[in-house]
Order: sequence, then structure tokens, then C-alpha cells
Amino acid sequence: MFKTPKTIFVWLVLLSLTLIIIDVPQNYRIKFTVFGKTVDRVINPPTFRFTLFGKNIEKQFVTKLGLDLAGGSHVVLQADMKDVAASDRVSALESAKEVIERRVNFFGISEPVVQTSVSESSYRIIVELPGVSQVSQAVSLIGQTARLDFREFTLPVSSISGETATESAFVIPSLTNTKSVGITGKDLKRASISFSTQNGQPQVSIEFTSDGAKKFSDTTRRLVGKQLAIFLDEFPITAPVVQTAITDGQAVITGSFTQEEAKSLSLQLNAGALPVSVSVIEQRTVEATLGKESIVKSIRGGLVGLCMVALFMVLQYGKLGLIANFALLLYGLLSLGIFRLVGITLTLPGIAGFILSIGMAVDSNILIFERFKEEKRAGKPWHIAMEQAFGKAWDSIRDANVTTIATSLILYNPLNLSILPSSGLVRGFAATLFIGVVLSLFTGIVASRTFMRVLYKERSNEVTK
Repeated sequence: MFKTPKTIFVWLVLLSLTLIIIDVPQNYRIKFTVFGKTVDRVINPPTFRFTLFGKNIEKQFVTKLGLDLAGGSHVVLQADMKDVAASDRVSALESAKEVIERRVNFFGISEPVVQTSVSESSYRIIVELPGVSQVSQAVSLIGQTARLDFREFTLPVSSISGETATESAFVIPSLTNTKSVGITGKDLKRASISFSTQNGQPQVSIEFTSDGAKKFSDTTRRLVGKQLAIFLDEFPITAPVVQTAITDGQAVITGSFTQEEAKSLSLQLNAGALPVSVSVIEQRTVEATLGKESIVKSIRGGLVGLCMVALFMVLQYGKLGLIANFALLLYGLLSLGIFRLVGITLTLPGIAGFILSIGMAVDSNILIFERFKEEKRAGKPWHIAMEQAFGKAWDSIRDANVTTIATSLILYNPLNLSILPSSGLVRGFAATLFIGVVLSLFTGIVASRTFMRVLYKERSNEVTK
């Protein structure tokens, strides 16, 4: 598939076109007039849905901004320690913090700030969520206990023919006409959002533990043809009719969910209960700490730097510099695409790391081009000089980039070592720098080499000064 330079060139072009679609700005407005007709529409990045290893996955490519660039939500929780021994209160507070961190991570928020505060008899958890503008949504996410309970009806309910075990019945359950069957949230192994193969509607797939699967099997055997109600925090979610016994410990919850409702439910079920009860004592929306003017200036500075690098390459290396700029453009598209795919939250230090990696992206090209000129001065034909330039420059390129990658890993501190930094802003810088350096190796070696092989030509009698 990748045996010839022209084949690789075609794939790089297709990759570039795909990245342009993925990297479309959010709520980008297109307005133009052609042949007397005006086109005025707002476009957004695409949403991809696909199945991987039997799991339905949905991915929307959007850029996440940190608190300093986009603001978010600030919530302060007060932990109730009256029933906790004094010697255990600090550990209970830390456990509650870990549960809340799991919840916000399940929610897909990158670089949240979750920290504890202890002052005399006051035990608090402070949560800052970048990009979450609705404080009520944040409070609902981090404060709920999510008590799941499966209940059967205490009064006779006629079965409804033609329905499957995942379809909602017509009888609405309540606490007064149902009783628990002994299956609770502790029997649940995991929950995830999925989509029905029949109508494409969002649903929640649940998998039980070994004990839970046995309980669920016994319950569904006993209630074939009857309704089984599912409650969350004493609120009925749905009441499907059991058509057959479910013995494999896997089922789905439906209930005319929206995608956000199904996602929120799966997150709450996965997160588990808080070890101590908490109450919200402060909630507010946090504005971008830098302000719009600072953001605009930062982006403008990055674009000016990018243009200056591109201009330098053209003035210094001519056609070779233009080819390097093509590779640099691909590098920019790839970087933004990866940021959106991985879910990197861009903060101002993160943008600084990206801009720094732009300069490093052309370092490889400069080393290769200078070696190319040396090989030509030695009298070698340009196409042979080009191949040898890439081969001989690789050692220097590799060593320079490996040291930078090592530095970015130290700053990111993936093992959470106490002797290394763990700040979200530092990690944001390290993440963008790491991704940028790795991508620069690809664009500097693979992309630039392919572009030179396909696009660059010299006359046989051309002499390099």
C-alpha cells in the first residue's frame, strides 16, 4: 500500500483533506454569494459513530479550552463528618475527593481541579470544571449518590405481549406499588452508553458482577412476563417487561433517553456512592481568567510566529522551503486533530507548548536541507543527495527530539511522583509539547521526504552555490 512515494503522497493528501474536515472551528459561519445565490450557514466539526469490539462509540471533534481561556464552573462542597471518627476524617475526605475525580473524568472533562481544604472542623472539597458553563449540571454530576435499585410490583400487572425485555411498559411504577428484589448499585460492574441496533436510540448497557449476575438471573427467571422496575435515587427510570431469563449478567436500560441523559446516567452508575454526605455551600460560574483580549493576542502571536517561520523557510531555501511549509501545514492540521481526538484541554501554557513545537518541527527540515546542500556541493546528483541527506541527518534529528520527549514526560509526570510537578497547567504544556514533537518527526521525515520525492525536481546542469 505504501511502496511508492506517489502512493504515500496520495494518502497524505487524503489525510490532509480529512483533517481539514475534523479541524473545522465550532459554529463556523460560511457566507458567500455565487451566481446570484447566497449561501449562509453555520458548520461544526463532524460526529463519528462506529462499533469497535462490539461497543458503540461516538466521537465529536471539538476543542476543549481550560479555565484560563474559556472559564467553567466553581463548586465548593461541605463534607458532613458528624458520624465519622476524628482520626478517619482526613482519609474520608480524600476518598470523597477520589470519587468526585472519577466522576468528572467519566464526564469527559480534561484537567479538572479537585482539591481538599481542611480548617478546624470544616472539611471541604473545591471543584473547578473547565468548559462546564451550567453550574447545576456540575452540581448534579459531583454530588449525587446514585442509588440504583431493582424492584418488582407488589400488585398484579398484566403482561404486555409483543414487547421485549428492554421496552418500557405502560404501567408507571412508584415506591408504594413496588418492592426491592435485592439488586442494588453494588451488584453493578459497569455501565456504558450504547445505541439500539433497531432504532438507533441511546440506551445504557449494564453489566453485573458475578453475584449480581446470579441475582439478576434468578429475578428474571421468576418475573418472566412481568415488569421489573428500575429506580435511581428512589426515582423510576423504566419498567421493562421481562420476556426471557437473562443469565449472562448483561442487559440494557431504555427509557426514551436523549444522548446526554443516557451518558449522565451511565456516569452516575459508574461513579458509585460518596463515602460521606456532602452539601453545596458555594456554586458559581468562572469567567476566563485571561479575558478575551489576552486570548486574541495569544492566538495572534502564534499566527505571526508561524508566518515568520514559513517566510524564513521560503527565503532561505526557496522551493525546498515551500515544501517544508506544506509539511508544516500538515503538522498543524495533525496537531489540532490529535488535540481534539485525545481530548486535550488547551490552556495558555498548552498553546505555548504547541507554538514551541512549531519551531522544532522545522528544525528537522533545516538539518536535512543543509545536509542536502553539502551533498550537492560534493558533486552528487540531486536525487542521490536528497536520499543521503535524510539518512545522515536522522541521527541528529533523533537525538534532539528524544531529549525533548524525555523532558515533556518528566513535566507531565504520568506516575504522579511527588518529587515532580503535577499542576494541570504544567501538564497541559507538557502534553502539547510531547504530541507536537512526535508529530514533527512524522512530518519532518515522512511528509517532507515524500513531498520532495514527488514535487521537487532539478535540472541536471543546475549548480548549487
